[in-house]
Amino acid sequence: MQQNNLKKEVMKMTYKVEELKDYLKKHGIRPSTIRLKILQYLLENRIHPTAEDIYKSLVNDIPTLSKTSVYNTLDLFLEKGVVNTLSLKEKELRYDINTYLHGHFKCEVCGKVYDFPVTDKILEVNELEGFTIKSIDINAYGICKKCNEKIKNNKEEE
Repeated sequence: MQQNNLKKEVMKMTYKVEELKDYLKKHGIRPSTIRLKILQYLLENRIHPTAEDIYKSLVNDIPTLSKTSVYNTLDLFLEKGVVNTLSLKEKELRYDINTYLHGHFKCEVCGKVYDFPVTDKILEVNELEGFTIKSIDINAYGICKKCNEKIKNNKEEE
């Protein structure tokens, strides 16, 4: 029950500064302006951003922001379980604020990454008995619905 409430809390779209501070404190992180801004960005922009994406989005609001500060904050968030990392056949690391079990679909046309639900039943594999699973990555690749519709419309116009 408590996990479901926390999940709902993390999944809403707008946040008050006090809520962000409390969220960081619950994860053992001392709130700072940079940490709050990065957390807010991750919560309000569920695009699985790279550190570079975050830096570019926040540098105008925080002129003293450095890429090192962004990377250090993301490393701390990763260590404290606030984010997960994602590397979908890419050289660049992406960050996901949704730390609950789910899969990712990456469109090979537009490059967008979508979340999709995954059941924990996927773990019922006899070969893993006695193993300790620390993380699970479930990734799918193909063409998203929007891009498929564009492709279909372009073919119909020909």
